[in-house]
Amino acid sequence: MTLVSTHWLDENLSKVKIIDCSWHMPSTERDGYREYLNGHIPGAIFFDLDKNSEPKTNLPHMLPKSAHFQEIISDFGITNEDKIIFYDNSDVFSACRCWFTFFYFGHDSKKLSVLNGGLKKWKLENKRISKTNEPLKKSKYIVNKQKNLVKNIDDINKNIAVQKFEVIDARSKKRFEGLEPEPRPDLRSGHIEKSKNLPFVECINKTNNTFKSKENLINIFEKTGIDKSKNPIFTCGSGVTAAVLSLAFRLINDNYSPIIYDGSWSEYGKIK
Repeated sequence: MTLVSTHWLDENLSKVKIIDCSWHMPSTERDGYREYLNGHIPGAIFFDLDKNSEPKTNLPHMLPKSAHFQEIISDFGITNEDKIIFYDNSDVFSACRCWFTFFYFGHDSKKLSVLNGGLKKWKLENKRISKTNEPLKKSKYIVNKQKNLVKNIDDINKNIAVQKFEVIDARSKKRFEGLEPEPRPDLRSGHIEKSKNLPFVECINKTNNTFKSKENLINIFEKTGIDKSKNPIFTCGSGVTAAVLSLAFRLINDNYSPIIYDGSWSEYGKIK
């Protein structure tokens, strides 16, 4: 199950590992970890998106090296056999990014799920909230990196001419069209040549942060004009909201493995 319901999780809290990966843009002045300490789903472990990304780069949220990720997840006490549920308090996007990260590092995709509606829906339903951190027992997690799930800037540039895959940008329409500035400094406005735009928010119900129905998602992607014969590659500002589109596309294409341009516009849009 790519998505699980709040009801399902409430009934299965003791049978899964739960990861709270709430993250917010600096401009919001919100602190995901502080919010986690103030209340989280019982048993949840906090995954810090900033700290657990690649440290030796000036690009935000790049996937870490295999050895680093292996150590992080082993410290969490997570094993390769665990079923993992991801959620956030961040309008779904950081939960999807964490889901993609585990997918990329080879965790069994059938054991990776995002909580549909996240903490927002969980709280709307007055389900249990905890302020307790469970002690973690170190495990020996093994990474099996899936290199084909990530594109780099060279792949993107080569594809502009040959168009072997389609590039879909999850940023807002105004950012994509260069009509408003980027939130990060030293980036030009605009988009990757020949890419298409599908703002990730169009896939999400605003009232409770759930994904739209399969039928609605099919229509949304069709309106974007995606060629189904080509596997889409998703991009955004820093590779986070792109994961929302990759998960949404998997919801309507069971055999699709999510593929992301990890550097995204933070790399491609750099002013040189």
